[in-house]
Amino acid sequence: MNEVIKSLLSHRSIRAYGDHPVEEDVLDQIIQAVQAAPNWVNLQHVSVIVVKDPERRKKFAALCGEQPHIAQAPVFLVFCADYYRTWLACRAKGQPFDEVVGQIDNLIVGAHEVGIALGTAVAAAESFGLGTVPIGDIRLHALEAAAELGLPKYVLPLLGLCVGYPAERPGRKPRLPRDAVCFEERYDQALEPLLAQYDEIYAAYLKERPWNSRVGTWTQLAADFYRPPYGHYPEVPELLRRQGFSAPVDGGNATLKSEKRTESGESPYGISEPAPRRGKNQRHRYGHVRCGRAGGERNCRYHPVCAGLRGQLH
Repeated sequence: MNEVIKSLLSHRSIRAYGDHPVEEDVLDQIIQAVQAAPNWVNLQHVSVIVVKDPERRKKFAALCGEQPHIAQAPVFLVFCADYYRTWLACRAKGQPFDEVVGQIDNLIVGAHEVGIALGTAVAAAESFGLGTVPIGDIRLHALEAAAELGLPKYVLPLLGLCVGYPAERPGRKPRLPRDAVCFEERYDQALEPLLAQYDEIYAAYLKERPWNSRVGTWTQLAADFYRPPYGHYPEVPELLRRQGFSAPVDGGNATLKSEKRTESGESPYGISEPAPRRGKNQRHRYGHVRCGRAGGERNCRYHPVCAGLRGQLH
C-alpha cells in the first residue's frame, strides 16, 4: 500500500484543534491542489474563500448551527459553486447568461465540482498531518452567509471545511460494505441483507466508542434524517433565486424555480425572510434536544444540526 492510499484510508473527521496555525505555504499548496483537481470543460466553476480572522470564524460558527470547531480551527474554507466568471465571459462576448444559468444541470455541475474540490482539499491537508471536517451547515443560514462572504450573483456557498492541526484522534467510523456501494457492470438493488449486516456493525460501534455512546443503527439514522417533512435548509430556494439560479429557460429544459415551502410544501419564512436562528436547547425537527451544556462533554454527531454543540444527548 503506497503512502497516498495510507493517508486516504486514515481519514477521520476532526472537531478539536490545537493552537498551532496552518503555515501559509501549506495552505497555498492545498489551494494549488484544489485548482489542479478535475473540472468540467475546464470552466473551473469553484471558488474558495479562506476565513482566518478569529471573530469571523466565530461568526460562521454561529451561522452554521453553533459549531464551536469552526471558531477553533485556525482556517475555515468555504467552497462555492461559481458562475460569476462565466457570466463575465459571456458579457464580454455580448452573450446572454441569465436565460441559461437556471438549468438544473448547471447546479449539478457546480455541486459536483465543489465536492471534487473539497475532497481534494481534505486529501491534501491530511498529507501534511492536518485534520479537517466538512461543514454542510454553511447552507443553514445561507442568505446571511452569502452576505458575510460578499458573494456576487451566480455564486453559491455549498460547503465549508475546517482545517487545522488535530487535538484529538477519534476512531474511524465503519463504512458500508464494499458490495453495497460498488457494483460490477449493473446496479444491484438487493441491498437489504448488506444493510442489515452493516446495521449490526454500526450499532456495535456506537455502543463501544468512548465518546457519545448510544443505541442506534445506520438505517435508523438514515430514515430519521430524511423523515418527512424535510426542511433542514429552508433558505436554499431563496438563495438560489437571489443568486440568479431560478431564471426560466425556453426550449423545454428543466429549470430551477424559487418556491415557497412549508413543512407541507410551503415555506414558513416566505421567499424573502431568512430562517430564524435556532437557539441552544431548542428542539429541531427531529425532536433531538440540541446540545447546550458547556464544558468537556463530547460533541453530538448524530445530526448536522447538533454537530459540534457541547453536551450529552441521544
